[in-house]
Amino acid sequence: MEVKTIQMIKSNPILYRFLRENSSWYQRLNRNSNSIYEMEKEAKKYFKLTFSDRFQKVVDNIDMISTFMDVLK
Repeated sequence: MEVKTIQMIKSNPILYRFLRENSSWYQRLNRNSNSIYEMEKEAKKYFKLTFSDRFQKVVDNIDMISTFMDVLK
């Protein structure tokens, strides 16, 4: 693996954790260091950090608060 790739993984705790939990990425990164960007996308999906996941979480929280307010009426 290239030094740049290793530094990028060590500087990002999400990538580091994803790599530890999905060891098949070691092989992919050793073959092609540019796969780090693909791994980053996969890690965001895995940990539900994409925009759509965050938006859904906000919507769910609003629904929960709305339901709670209805119960209090």
